[in-house]
Amino acid sequence: MTVYETQARVAEIRSRIGLGAPAATGGGDAFAAALQSTMDTQRAVTGATVVEAAKKYLGTPYVFGGTNPESGLDCSGLVQRAYADLGVKLPRVAKDQAREGTAVADLAHARPGDLLAFGSPVDHVAIYVGDNRMIAAPHAGDVVKIQPVYETPSAIRRIVPTASLDPQSLSGAALAGGGLAGGGLRAGALSAGSVAAAALRPAALTGVPYADLFQQAGARYGLAPALLAAVAKVESGYNPAAVSGAGAQGLMQLMPATARGLGVDALDPAQAVDGAARMLSSNLERFGSLDLAIAAYNAGGGAVSRYGGIPPFAQTQAYVPKVKAAMEQLAGRGFA
Repeated sequence: MTVYETQARVAEIRSRIGLGAPAATGGGDAFAAALQSTMDTQRAVTGATVVEAAKKYLGTPYVFGGTNPESGLDCSGLVQRAYADLGVKLPRVAKDQAREGTAVADLAHARPGDLLAFGSPVDHVAIYVGDNRMIAAPHAGDVVKIQPVYETPSAIRRIVPTASLDPQSLSGAALAGGGLAGGGLRAGALSAGSVAAAALRPAALTGVPYADLFQQAGARYGLAPALLAAVAKVESGYNPAAVSGAGAQGLMQLMPATARGLGVDALDPAQAVDGAARMLSSNLERFGSLDLAIAAYNAGGGAVSRYGGIPPFAQTQAYVPKVKAAMEQLAGRGFA
């Protein structure tokens, strides 16, 4: 990470916790002091304090669109309020909150205070308490409560870092000669984004071919990796050399014309997954429905628009539930 990337990360942290930008001064010691000031403030906010902040609203009625605990809260309203009480600014709606912070690989690695997002696109969010429990505003007719994590989250995001930075490792001596002056922090010296960088590395999940590609593309385009993996499973059985009778090619079974339009090689797994992810992301944005996005991947967006829903083609009618069933199977194996 370069000095500029590290400074940008500091600015991001300061913005998130409501601090202004540090004065621009030169030198490693000045930068270390600015970073230490930021981290001293952030240390006051921990996963445990987030959970305690959220617990203050236990029993508050669920109200769709609610942001005022005196009248009611919805799921994202609860999350936003709990973090705001600690000086941490989050977006208003669940799908935007699910892009904040850094990614957590799975529930086994989740810690109290992490955000649990559900649905693809995200339509529900909660705060992890620990021991497979979460605090949430579930739905109309219910109240803010602690409940089991009833399904595999589609995303887990860590807003509050769990590792503190050692100011000594960011001293002028650590940053000089071979440190930031050499284009990045020396080995052993933590950067402001080191925890985030580690969390964002895709985990190699056994039993799911090309798992890293699905995770990387999912993070890049805001998709559940399980959706990409499920499409690959249904389309080609994870075979990067597959060619259908109609001429569709590769892991994601892209037609040659489609691959050319996307600027990818359908027989190259990394390019194919990237192209498919762009298509599915575009379909989701266009149709606002997972079922229709999957249908459009199979039959084309024009057919979905023309019929105002899943086209009455036998192949497409069978394709959508197959992909969704594959997603459920992957989620059951911990790949979501």
